[in-house]
Amino acid sequence: MQPDLKDFVLSLPDSPGIYRYYDKEGSLIYVGKAKSLKKRVSNYFNKQSQYNRKTEKLVSEINKIEFTLANTEFDALLLENNFIKQYQPKYNILLKDDKTFPYLVILKERFPRIIYTRKYLPKQGEYFGPYTSVVSMKSVLELVRQLYSIRTCSLLLSQENIEEKKFKVCLEFHIGNCKGPCEGLQDEDSYLEEIAQARSILKGDLSVVENEFTRRMKAAAEAMEFEKAAIYKRKLDLLEKFQTKSLVVNRKLSEIDVVTITSTSTNAYVNYMQIREGAIILSKNLEVKKKLEEADDEILSLVVQELRTLYRSNNPEVYTNLPLLVKSDDFENVVPQIGDKKKLIDLSLKNALYQKREKEINKEEQKSKKNKVLHIMQTDLRLNQYPKIIECFDNSNFQGTSPVASMVRFVDGKADKKGYRHFNIKTVVGPDDFASMKEIVGRRYKRIMEEEGEYPQLIIVDGGKGQLSSACEALQELGLYGKIPIVGIAKRLEEIYYPEDPLPLLISKRSPALLLIQRIRDEAHRFAITFHRLKRSKVSFSTELESIPGIGKKTTDKLLSHFKSVKKIKEASVEELVALVGKSAAEKIKTLRDDEKLLDT
Repeated sequence: MQPDLKDFVLSLPDSPGIYRYYDKEGSLIYVGKAKSLKKRVSNYFNKQSQYNRKTEKLVSEINKIEFTLANTEFDALLLENNFIKQYQPKYNILLKDDKTFPYLVILKERFPRIIYTRKYLPKQGEYFGPYTSVVSMKSVLELVRQLYSIRTCSLLLSQENIEEKKFKVCLEFHIGNCKGPCEGLQDEDSYLEEIAQARSILKGDLSVVENEFTRRMKAAAEAMEFEKAAIYKRKLDLLEKFQTKSLVVNRKLSEIDVVTITSTSTNAYVNYMQIREGAIILSKNLEVKKKLEEADDEILSLVVQELRTLYRSNNPEVYTNLPLLVKSDDFENVVPQIGDKKKLIDLSLKNALYQKREKEINKEEQKSKKNKVLHIMQTDLRLNQYPKIIECFDNSNFQGTSPVASMVRFVDGKADKKGYRHFNIKTVVGPDDFASMKEIVGRRYKRIMEEEGEYPQLIIVDGGKGQLSSACEALQELGLYGKIPIVGIAKRLEEIYYPEDPLPLLISKRSPALLLIQRIRDEAHRFAITFHRLKRSKVSFSTELESIPGIGKKTTDKLLSHFKSVKKIKEASVEELVALVGKSAAEKIKTLRDDEKLLDT
């Protein structure tokens, strides 16, 4: 720990707030909340607290610490959420959901319509949702339209337009779905009364609507208006049918959020539900990737607040399967143990566990599929070991210039791009693919020997017998020949060759093992070609630069050292070039760039 950081940590206040860690580049890498900033931050630098590699890595990258005080721990949680969403630090878990969910909205207009949309524009009207299921959203809208005569047209029903009789009733009026406000056949007050009833349904307050329909049905029956009473009876039946589809527990349980969590060592699985009058009006599964092996209660405390904000919940109660670490003035946290409340927790947790199980099954299936191909490869190539790690080599040159090579590494049948390597050919003069192959294979495994690294279980050489023989010579000089299986794949007929065997190995052209070998070979070729083009472009541009009077190798090296690539030199402004190499050289480089652009066109 740096001495200045140690002094800073010791000077932190014993108060609630958030702390922010920055690396050497000044990037924010972690944000945390604390009831006591001094105690929490000090724990990171206590050796006993560094119980996992991820936390140790985080601490090793800290170069600067900043903090912000908060009135309460809950305020600190909100502040932490804001920083995480804004800066997305690499060591913080992040609740990501790039889907846009549908809403139902009562538009702000005369004779309001009820429509569904995926855009949240509060000025447009009163929004309800979001709905995680389009089907459930449409079922609610269908219920509203069956119970009430809400217009679906987009006509501008101003008083003037109606009085001037600009509109005529449409088919919706004739089939009884609309009462014709466009012709003044329905007054605004009675229409708004229906909208008020529909609003209760959209909020999930079905009992309000049920009580109103029951009252009207009884009043109609007492007045001997049996046809009218039958209409309200039909509406009550529709309402009851809708309720039975969504009712899960006692209807007295209302305005509740239910959030449960289960996890593995790397991921957490969360289910979120909103309950209104015993019915689930929203249900959502989420997966959260752990960054620092966070505990479930820590993740849950962060996710609850984020979910309530995301789904615009102001429910006064939140049921969870674990107690939240932070108490809020906005809601009461309950961990039910028995009864209907516990049934809600069990149902939510069942959804979270199902999501977790499905994810694990998919992982196992993918792993099994890869393992199956590699087992087939082991059989087809007659390997003694399972080819967990495969490395493939390829050369590239253009008419003997800028010779380069590449190596790609596959682990468990999947590209390990961190293990890819580029090679500049150092000891070979001219276009000699055989000698180049010997050089790069020798350099690769000599380095592994020196660093005591992990050897592959299979080496693939892109080329026929000549390249394969050269690679074998390199292994012989290192004493590795016969210890690591090596094969060559010839381009023309896609045949597999073994060392010292003049005949190719017979493998079905449809074998998944051969297809994987071809994919690995193609990836090595692509990687080599990309590097070769980059180098050729760099050499070409460097040569052109050095051919300009007044610009030599020293200036060229200075440019490449500063800008790192030819592309960035070509994109640099004249001011940047002047600051680095002077006005005269900058003007000459600009002229060269302009000439290149002219030729390109």
